[in-house]
Amino acid sequence: MNSSLSRRGFLGTSLAALAACSQPPPEQAPAAPALRVITKGPKHHWFSYYDKLQFDPSGNRVLSMEVDFEHRSPTPEDSIRLGYVDLADNDRWVDLDQSSAWGWQQGCMLQWLPGSESEIIFNDREDAHYVSRILDVDSGKKRTIPHPIYAVSPDGKTAVTCDFRRIQDVRPGYGYAGLPDPFADELAPQDSGIWRVDLATGDAKLILSLAEISEMGEIPKAEPGIKHYFNHLLVSPDGKRFIALHRWRYPAGNRLTRMITADMDGSDVRLVDTNGLTSHFIWRDPTHILAFSEQPSHGRAFYLFEDGSDKIEAIGPEVMQQDGHCTYLPGNEWILNDTYPDQERLQHVYLYHVPTGEKTEIAAVHSPEAFTGEWRCDTHPRSSRDGKLVCFDSPHGDQGRQLHLADISGLI
Repeated sequence: MNSSLSRRGFLGTSLAALAACSQPPPEQAPAAPALRVITKGPKHHWFSYYDKLQFDPSGNRVLSMEVDFEHRSPTPEDSIRLGYVDLADNDRWVDLDQSSAWGWQQGCMLQWLPGSESEIIFNDREDAHYVSRILDVDSGKKRTIPHPIYAVSPDGKTAVTCDFRRIQDVRPGYGYAGLPDPFADELAPQDSGIWRVDLATGDAKLILSLAEISEMGEIPKAEPGIKHYFNHLLVSPDGKRFIALHRWRYPAGNRLTRMITADMDGSDVRLVDTNGLTSHFIWRDPTHILAFSEQPSHGRAFYLFEDGSDKIEAIGPEVMQQDGHCTYLPGNEWILNDTYPDQERLQHVYLYHVPTGEKTEIAAVHSPEAFTGEWRCDTHPRSSRDGKLVCFDSPHGDQGRQLHLADISGLI
């Protein structure tokens, strides 16, 4: 492995000099793990976002979406197939269902239902509504929740969601094609925002409206005509609170962001990061959030925010200098992260070791120029429940976007 990819290795001292001093050679950097492509063409496969459960509890069934085209926006008539790759059976593809509510960046919110051994949940379109489906992949039993979901609580009983119609209106690629935003002419509607969904009964309640959040605290660089929306929800590890990004789009098309947290009933809203530049984030534990932001201490970097206080700590500012899709491996000792394409259009998937500050590359994969804008293919790395396997999306190779798998147990 290139020494620039890890801090392990020689420190400018030759082996001969070390031997002369009767010293053992220094620890060698671990070899980069071998990559395996676990899906294949002619159809294209990807899982999409980084903060969902892609691996089942056994670590053998790896969820994926399947589509037969690339390089254009989905239309209301385009559906995708859903399935999983069986790692215990020669990477066999098992077809499960389909969805007509999806986008390139976050798919249809496909994920294993937390707390279940065999159920998955995903969004779909039914008549003039977005819904979610819960499917038992072993029995085939399926039920419909009359509301879409965005993020699911750790016990699998509750979800929070926002308005995919509005997201599609203000930022295509993150919402779904097919249903117009009924509040498209309103800058901060009272009847749109964040809902809490009971996954047992199907009942939903609007718990935080766009009208409410637009009046809360100071809006950085506010000006007439800004259009408010919510995106990127994630429930805390203890299921008590959730994160949301409150965003507003300017008439010129650019946008800014505040990161907020709230209780699961929408109460106790906290403005955690208000400088307008919060990007990707993940809960480290029930009270700490790792997020890419811009702060006075280190500029644009990853920071650890303490929910409910003003404490902010830069994490790896010298080696995690680019925005990426970050998660913690079990135990919170390692951060799994990635980058956007560099000048050579290489996307880097890597590990950051929190105690030592070491950065170890897992893969550097090429993204052809055609993968850009709405239909770009971010790697969005996800780990298995035990943290030993990493799966990511990439068009590296000649078969379009496919799932790539790496065994990182030798690195951690």
